[in-house]
Amino acid sequence: MMRLVLVMLMAAGLAPAQLVTAVRGALAAKDFAGGERVLEAYRKQNGVTPEYVEAYSWLGRGAQANKLWDKAAGYSAETRRLVQGELKKRALDAETSVPLALGAAIEVEGHTLAATGRLSEALAMLNRELKTYYTTSIRTRIQKNIHLLSLVGKPAPALDVARFLLGPKLPALGGLKGKPVVLFFWAHWCSDCKQQGPVLTELKAKYPALQIVAPTQTYGYVANGEDATPAVEVPYIEKVRAQYYPDLTRVPAPLSNENFKLYGSSTSPTLVLIDKAGVVRMYHPGKMTAAELIPEIEKVL
Repeated sequence: MMRLVLVMLMAAGLAPAQLVTAVRGALAAKDFAGGERVLEAYRKQNGVTPEYVEAYSWLGRGAQANKLWDKAAGYSAETRRLVQGELKKRALDAETSVPLALGAAIEVEGHTLAATGRLSEALAMLNRELKTYYTTSIRTRIQKNIHLLSLVGKPAPALDVARFLLGPKLPALGGLKGKPVVLFFWAHWCSDCKQQGPVLTELKAKYPALQIVAPTQTYGYVANGEDATPAVEVPYIEKVRAQYYPDLTRVPAPLSNENFKLYGSSTSPTLVLIDKAGVVRMYHPGKMTAAELIPEIEKVL
């Protein structure tokens, strides 16, 4: 309690980046009222800023994580209202906080609808928002949430295989029918991906019939966030791949930003398990242990 009081006293003077941390700290203690007080103290001093809207959106995410669906719906609706106010001043992707907030609000609303027995309504809303924001930075995040609610049991979307990193080429996922496939979406900057690599190597050795495909993409930068053209970034990705994924350099690695949008890979890594018939049996944003993956793989072998 004393810590929260101190944070509230400091909230007016918090740097924008610190505001999110302060709100998340309150939510970690499941203190939604405390998070609201931190935000209110900041707003009284600074007004509604993009950083305030992003921090506010975390209230909805916290409520969703704790399955407090009424709270989640309220926070999501208020985040949307705040976002609309900001969009009167600038385009969605003019900075980073407002799109993060809007993506969170859409995500929370979708999962709240689904969790309260309105799955078809959730999917209709998400698909509507996907069309609205298809050319913006939040397309991938919206697609992720559509997939979380509906992709399992459906045929795997075709990958863009026009370009590959060094390694074997893949004509199309259809050419792998008859084999179970794990899609491992990874990023050169991603520490969780580097932890996931050895797990997949272990499982490939345990299950020789398992095919691994490792899509990746460019991000416009290399080490230390240094801006880079594709001509510079692609060799850097190869270097990272050789250093951290030496046992996966022999698996197909299609290089395409569109694949990440198509599969909704806004979380790195994202793992997708496809059965022998080409049907998705698992869709999982985030890393997984061998113990978590083995039962899923054995279902499709």
